[in-house]
Amino acid sequence: MGKINGELRVFSLSSHPDLANRISDTLEISRGNIKLSRFSCGELYTRVTENIRGHEVYLVQTATADVNNDVLELLIAVDSCKRASARSINVIVPHFPYSRQDKKSASREPITARLIANLLEAAGIDRIITMDLHADQIQGFFNVPVDHLNSLVLFVKYFRDIIGGQTKDYVVVSPDTGRAKACKKLADKLGVELAILHKSRPDHNVSEVLHVIGNVKGKNCVIYDDIIDTAGSIQNALAVLTAHGAKAVYVAATHAVFSGPAAQRLNACRFKEIVVTNTIPQSQKIKNLAIIDTVPLFAEVIKRNHEHTSISELYDI
Repeated sequence: MGKINGELRVFSLSSHPDLANRISDTLEISRGNIKLSRFSCGELYTRVTENIRGHEVYLVQTATADVNNDVLELLIAVDSCKRASARSINVIVPHFPYSRQDKKSASREPITARLIANLLEAAGIDRIITMDLHADQIQGFFNVPVDHLNSLVLFVKYFRDIIGGQTKDYVVVSPDTGRAKACKKLADKLGVELAILHKSRPDHNVSEVLHVIGNVKGKNCVIYDDIIDTAGSIQNALAVLTAHGAKAVYVAATHAVFSGPAAQRLNACRFKEIVVTNTIPQSQKIKNLAIIDTVPLFAEVIKRNHEHTSISELYDI
């Protein structure tokens, strides 16, 4: 893609430089130059150190454990690009911050995902590219185009290689009723049965699995979720599936948040494999962890946006 060098730039902010730099390398364009620093008082500073006047700019920033810094740095970087006369400002946010606060579940609660959308639009973005929003309705919080990428294509390819022709020995397990639709799509693509766990959530980061709907006895199970945070839910799911006669249990999740006791819990569990993507950088040592690379997908989406070609074709599997 050398011919578009000078028209397209991908800039890495502080949350996931490896992802951003490898996207540039995949597109065969120069890595964008941006200065990121912090004043002694703690205030953030960004400055694009190359000419981007009239350029198509992509800023890469995901939500990590330092989520509030990630959000503010992104907003400031957008403002830097806007004042540098970029032609368009596109943000790649693989893991969207505050996505689980997408509605009011109790009186006087905020809808923080909507607030983040408002802030990004006010800063001046022209497009957002993200992956597996916790709730699809977050797309409607924006008045700019949203490219909502689906990790399904990545997990279908990965588990097809594992399952092969042994489809009767496997079952996809939805961790709760709200995730059943996405899990049904994965099960259909793999040609296996679906089971659903019925759970209650009495408090934040607390869940209780109550029932298993479907047959898991003697089956290899694939639990498919969008986020693993403290790993309490999947720890409970493993115990219930094992009690119901399941054989090997895999976990597949797009966003590996792995906060609090997650690493300790996962290392204590006997999962066959824990399969996640690299939407969030990982530094913790977790056994049986497999990471699917999202760089080719994000790079292809940028290329297709730049060339004004279809993105939906990427999901033909």
